[in-house]
Amino acid sequence: MTSQRNIGENAAFHILALCIVAVWGTTFVATKILLRQGLSPQEIFFYRFLMAYVPMLCYYHKEWFAGNWKDELRMLGAGMAGGSLYFYTENTALEYTATTNIALILCIAPLVTALLLRLFYKDLRSDWTSNFLIGSILALTGVSLVILNGHFVLRLSPKGDLLCLASAVCWALYTVFLKDLEQRYSNLLITRKVFFYGTLTILPLYASEVTPESFALLAKAAVWGNLLYLGLAASLLCFLFWNLILHKISPIRATNYIYFSPVVTAVASYFILGEPITWIILAGGVLIISGVWLAGKKTKRA
Repeated sequence: MTSQRNIGENAAFHILALCIVAVWGTTFVATKILLRQGLSPQEIFFYRFLMAYVPMLCYYHKEWFAGNWKDELRMLGAGMAGGSLYFYTENTALEYTATTNIALILCIAPLVTALLLRLFYKDLRSDWTSNFLIGSILALTGVSLVILNGHFVLRLSPKGDLLCLASAVCWALYTVFLKDLEQRYSNLLITRKVFFYGTLTILPLYASEVTPESFALLAKAAVWGNLLYLGLAASLLCFLFWNLILHKISPIRATNYIYFSPVVTAVASYFILGEPITWIILAGGVLIISGVWLAGKKTKRA
């Protein structure tokens, strides 16, 4: 009976991971709309994380600091890696390179995450199997089909592409920081500190960009509506549950679900931006699903 309950709980966390990635897959569209409305990358991130931090602070304010200064620095690192640095580089890249390049390069995050976790944690090396490697390659191939959608000539932009690569590395580092913290601190404290340090470290860039005209943009329904979606849904709820998922299931397998993001982005773009869904996207979706399943499947030896 206990075994069946554990299997059910484990399946629930995998389903929750898919739901979170589904939400994150639509954030490209929301961010693109905000950039077109005139907000800067740092403004988008500042408002997004501030709206996530305030409710978290109101709900959970029992603990203020980590148990020691080293863990507090790890909290700072997580807030920068998964917050200010990640989103600033990702949003800024949209101004310099094509969206296809961004989504494709960001999808190497699961592979970078797996590599870093394998290097730093011996207990996770059993996840580095032939199934994982083959499945990751298969999923990345599917991602390529979904993102490129028949347009196999990338418009290369060194600055934008390097910013995308930096974003992928930041997300991998975020997962590594969380692996250090999740055994000693509550999910609520970690998530609140990530929001706090993310907002704090982007503040200088935000202050250098904000103007009275940019404040006026907040009165637009398209602006505050998308900001609420990014702040409350994609940040507050998703980060809170994602940090819990990383604790409940393998960080490598959890991060592998990011391969589903381009599929969701394609569907959202079809309904919101009117971009067509072709047979290439459908074929890519099949490869992604097959690759993620294979990467999460343990070998008999493991």
